[in-house]
Amino acid sequence: MEYRKLGKTDLNVSRLSYGASPLGSVFRDISENDGIKTVHTAIDMGINLIDVSPYYGLTKAETVLGKALKGIPRDKYILSTKAGRYGSDFPDFDFSERRIRKSLDESLSRLGVNEVDILFLHDIEFGNLNQILEESLPCLHDLKKEGKVRYVGVTGYPLKVFTETIKQAEIDCILTYCRYALYDSSLFTVIPSLEKKGVGIINASPTGMGLLTNRGAPDWHPGNQQLLNACQKAVEICQERGVDITEIALQYAIDHPAIASTLVGTANPVNIVKNIEWAEKPINQALVKELRTLFEGIPVTWPSGYPENQD
Repeated sequence: MEYRKLGKTDLNVSRLSYGASPLGSVFRDISENDGIKTVHTAIDMGINLIDVSPYYGLTKAETVLGKALKGIPRDKYILSTKAGRYGSDFPDFDFSERRIRKSLDESLSRLGVNEVDILFLHDIEFGNLNQILEESLPCLHDLKKEGKVRYVGVTGYPLKVFTETIKQAEIDCILTYCRYALYDSSLFTVIPSLEKKGVGIINASPTGMGLLTNRGAPDWHPGNQQLLNACQKAVEICQERGVDITEIALQYAIDHPAIASTLVGTANPVNIVKNIEWAEKPINQALVKELRTLFEGIPVTWPSGYPENQD
């Protein structure tokens, strides 16, 4: 496993990291034992960054992850969780200092640890950016001084929330999703400003929340029909070549040197082994070029959050 430095932090994170949302049965009902075994397999094979949130499975993912981490030496893994998002609707977001502090204490209890390595504000496009800058991030920095958090960051879908945040506040890292994938590499546009500030980049959802999988996008996927059709065509091309499109999607997403780590999520130990093996294989650049042409000239993004926070 290759390890990369996360921005200006002292964290060296595995190029492939584990996204624990499936432990909350977010995509399908999972066996808790399989989920725990998946975490153990990931750590045994060199993955050291694990990301979770109280939102995933409405605290179930953190609870199962806490069981999986019990007895594992704390220096064997780097742990991140989030605060601010507790459901799918706008009223389910709360970025107040009071709620952040309560949320972190609850997360620490579920995870069975005294501190987290990274605390993210979760999907800040659903909040008021003035509150994020004037109340939420100062709260995270206070928690850092108190020893409950080592590093702080923000997550979101619109790239605008990252550029606005780093203009006005100090953060250690961001977690971006679906913006560096075969169909949309627009993260390119903000990488220079993030690097200039020394902000580490963690990428998530290399399959675009299921778009680039043989199973295809779930019914709830927010992508437009043109994007869904193009992704289905990409799946068919890969099937004709005897290639799993998820392999190509993963290899593309981890290939940029500025991205410290890319999260993959599964609750199946066989799948985590497969993902790690794919990550270590060379990418088929000719196939990547062919697939990327399918997305030229079509809209590949979707709205997320308040209108004023969107790109």
